[in-house]
Amino acid sequence: MNLEFTAEEQAFRREVRDFLAAKLPYGIRERVRLGRRLSADDHLCWQNLLSERGWLGVNWPQEHGGPGWGPVERHIFDEECAAAHAPTIVPFGVSMVAPVIMKFGSETQKRHYLPRILSNQDWWCQGYSEPGAGSDLASLRTRAVRDGDEYVVSGQKTWTTLGQHANMMFCLVRTDPEVKKQAGISFLLVDMETPGISVRPIITLDGAHEVNEVFLDEVRVPVANRIGEEGQGWTCAKFLLTHERTGIAGLGHAKQALSHLKSVALEVQHRGRPLLEQPGFRQRVVKAEIELMALEVTHLRVLAAARDGGAPGAESSLLKVRGSELRQELSELTRRALGPQALPFFPEYLFGDQELEREEAEHAALGAQYFNRRKLSIYGGSNEIQKSIVAKTLLGM
Repeated sequence: MNLEFTAEEQAFRREVRDFLAAKLPYGIRERVRLGRRLSADDHLCWQNLLSERGWLGVNWPQEHGGPGWGPVERHIFDEECAAAHAPTIVPFGVSMVAPVIMKFGSETQKRHYLPRILSNQDWWCQGYSEPGAGSDLASLRTRAVRDGDEYVVSGQKTWTTLGQHANMMFCLVRTDPEVKKQAGISFLLVDMETPGISVRPIITLDGAHEVNEVFLDEVRVPVANRIGEEGQGWTCAKFLLTHERTGIAGLGHAKQALSHLKSVALEVQHRGRPLLEQPGFRQRVVKAEIELMALEVTHLRVLAAARDGGAPGAESSLLKVRGSELRQELSELTRRALGPQALPFFPEYLFGDQELEREEAEHAALGAQYFNRRKLSIYGGSNEIQKSIVAKTLLGM
């Protein structure tokens, strides 16, 4: 693999960098940089700007309205967005359900849903995990009983990220309880405004309302909202999860986090010297940087393998495992570098010193991010499950 960027790719990088400098709103950039929570309006503002530029569906082929980028362009775009502190694109519509619709959906479904995803008319959430069915997703119990041209859906979904903003949910349901558990699952698109749906917040360890429980009580969903054939949901789910796991690696954000870690470790003094010059701490930073370089090569290989519209293979599980562990390690090192400064703070005790409040807020946000990053090795399929997939698929064990 040639790891040198061509002149055309370097020009593309400058184009992305210029766009970010001109279009990314300062307030949103600062909230991302300081680790503050973004509102739904913040996300929609940025994604509308990307949509206007034709850069929202970065993994979409041109025939469906995407830019038709190859793996290198996508890699450069992600890297520059992270470096500029742009918000992460909410993945559930554009990066997760859209590829499933392209692969398994009918022409009618493609014509209806894909333009709405690109124009941000629909905010999607994921109805996969349930109490007792997370990593063992095939054990899900949400039932969908056929009644004429509708399914009547009852059950519960959990860890539904940003479900409080969503008007649509792609949902795995059990349509046949008598067959092998993977064979009795179907993939439905559910309007969140349908009677019988209620959303209850779950407050995470960092104090954020990011995830939810979703309850479905005899919710009527048109059969026309099923993707693929009845019982084909497990195939759709596996296809979607490979795209999700590739994204969890978060390579661009890991590179930005490494850069920030180095700057913090140079500022923090330990025994009269910058912390980054302390052998024990420096060794961990160097190890993380080497692993990040290796992850970057693997990421480009996986993207290249999927450039023709297919799903990434079991390699996406390797990306998910190493990427999530690396991002956790970088947040752990940053927290250690800041020490007590990473603890929560109370602005009323800062006596109106806005500069001090700003600095303390930034450090405290890094502490909150440390707690939030704990989930990375669990969601999208726990790392233990991913290692089993690699062992079976790649190693034949």
